[in-house]
Amino acid sequence: MWDSLRKLWGKNEPAISSFANLQADMHSHLLPGLDDGAVTLEESMQLLEALQALGFRKLCMTPHIMGDFYKNTPETIRAKLQEVQGAATARGFEMELSCAAEYYLDEWFFSKVENGEELLTFGGERKFLLMETSYMNEPAHLRQVIFATQAAGYTPVLAHPERYTYFYGRVEALMSLRETGVLFQVNANSLAGYYSKQAKEVARQLIKRKAVEFLGTDTHSMKHIAVLEKVVKEPLFQEALKLPLLNATL
Repeated sequence: MWDSLRKLWGKNEPAISSFANLQADMHSHLLPGLDDGAVTLEESMQLLEALQALGFRKLCMTPHIMGDFYKNTPETIRAKLQEVQGAATARGFEMELSCAAEYYLDEWFFSKVENGEELLTFGGERKFLLMETSYMNEPAHLRQVIFATQAAGYTPVLAHPERYTYFYGRVEALMSLRETGVLFQVNANSLAGYYSKQAKEVARQLIKRKAVEFLGTDTHSMKHIAVLEKVVKEPLFQEALKLPLLNATL
């Protein structure tokens, strides 16, 4: 199990991880062939093995749904989940696997909410709904969409708010958005500066303000696994673990 990780990390011993404290990862792209994450079932198995080795015991896999690009549906996503669950069981992985989706806030998403279409959520009856926006441009009707999802009975969770450049230098705007009831999910790799120094700084400010409910890996490929091994050594990660995160309640 450790051979691939040893080659990747250049170590003779398995990495000791504290991701076990989180227990669950609620943001990843491991279902094969649905988006820009895992391509093949074998790649999915490699990523599952690595995340289990890092300490995770539950994974909620969240492929993108975008009206003009990743046209996934609850049916196609559940079918891939069954495929991955079967392969994972056959290989003896001791992990609880489930699925939701990462919804891009576009006109197609708003239409789904208005029409009462089924949306994939995590957290059981709490109906956490993972959402993302453009990295560069703030949606004109962001608050309206958040209100609509709440009115439909969902709890909106904004994926990786630290990565949206339109919020850089505007942390108070993020905090104002939070007052609408949206929860925040920070990417673990942001804590190691993987995406940018600015993303790490926003993550730092959110952690300092206790404005983070979830840490997610947002794993797409083995290159993200390599960074996750470094994340556990980051003081900012240790600070995040002191927050009342909801991962372990899933």
